Amino acid sequence: MEAEAAPPEGFVRHFRQSPLTQPWEPLYSRRTDSAVVIGLRAREAHCNSRGFVHGGLISALADNAMGLTCATRIGDGASLVTINLALDYMGVARIGQWLQFETGFVKLGASICFTDLMVRADDEVCAKATAVFRRVDPARRAA
Repeated sequence: MEAEAAPPEGFVRHFRQSPLTQPWEPLYSRRTDSAVVIGLRAREAHCNSRGFVHGGLISALADNAMGLTCATRIGDGASLVTINLALDYMGVARIGQWLQFETGFVKLGASICFTDLMVRADDEVCAKATAVFRRVDPARRAA
């Protein structure tokens, strides 16, 4: 089996794992002053039967990147839930390509966060997303 190509400079293993994303590992991320950028090298496990990266994976990782970016901007260990997520698929991503999920616009309100994101496969836009998140009171999270 061939070794996977290294991620681009600045990317390290993603700091946040979940049961949903575990089969997609390794995932990578890069933190900037204003965002959490997620990336991965597309493999067969990420694809549909036609050999394209599955839209569900793109949706889940877009949601993840935008939510983490909003939480980073809010600070104080903010916890968010997704109110709305919309995606436009503009192209395809294929095995071997580097997928990068990068949040752009973020508007923070008292309890709501609006954001958008571009997904690129080897620097070509393959999807764009918008989302709205609501801040969750940590005391209510446990319920």
